[in-house]
Amino acid sequence: MSQPFWPAYLDAERLKHAENLKLAITAEITYSNSISVSEHAVMLILNLVRNFAPSHKWVTEERGWNIADSAYRSFDLEGMDVGVLAAGRIGYAVLKRLEPFDVNLHYFDKNRLPYDVEKELNLTFHDSAQDLVRSVDVVSVHAPLSAETKGLFDEELLNSMRRGSYIVNTARGAIMDRDAVVRALESGQLAGYAGDVWYPQPPPENHPWRTMPHNAMTPHVSGTSIQAQARYAAGTREILEDYFAGHSIRDEYIIVDGGELAGTGAKSYKIG
Repeated sequence: MSQPFWPAYLDAERLKHAENLKLAITAEITYSNSISVSEHAVMLILNLVRNFAPSHKWVTEERGWNIADSAYRSFDLEGMDVGVLAAGRIGYAVLKRLEPFDVNLHYFDKNRLPYDVEKELNLTFHDSAQDLVRSVDVVSVHAPLSAETKGLFDEELLNSMRRGSYIVNTARGAIMDRDAVVRALESGQLAGYAGDVWYPQPPPENHPWRTMPHNAMTPHVSGTSIQAQARYAAGTREILEDYFAGHSIRDEYIIVDGGELAGTGAKSYKIG
């Protein structure tokens, strides 16, 4: 059993030496933290748009009370164009939670949502990530890391966005070009970046995302609320009990079976 990201990555080298391995469980059980991550993403959006982190620092660390220094970068979310990149379990939950804020909701996903869902949430569908990001003020990233998404937010894509846009990333750090994000914040192309994920993880002390301007970074805790931890434990126990009893493990818990993607893995990932 492993925490899914660090330090025990199940890479090819480790698996090569694990001749007796029969079952590998990542303790982040499918469905266990979708709501937790979606709530965290909405919190980060509001944090950036309302300039919360600098305002908090102003009164706690700097002992100041100049309201103008806190308010000059603070905006209402209402009326903004907000986009979700990948509308799976988490992205869809983010869209649902943002709808009451009276924003204009946009999304891109390879699998378009049903018409009834689009109508209910008044969603605008975009047929590419590139078209989505240049059409919104805020983008919340929920895509898996793949060859297609690694480094997706490079200099070119970031510069195609509206000047003064915001990015929230609770997906994977490597979807971003690390230094391009820093430059975009320093130039004002981005007004803010909030991320719960890093590359590498844990980041070194001198990782530039720790000190870049207008950031609201957290240490990959979005899916680790107390309730999510309880669901991790319950799901892990269920998998173990089914395995030792010779019962089938629930399809939504399966990522790889018999050397091939299966279950949720087959729906979420592709090889090559």
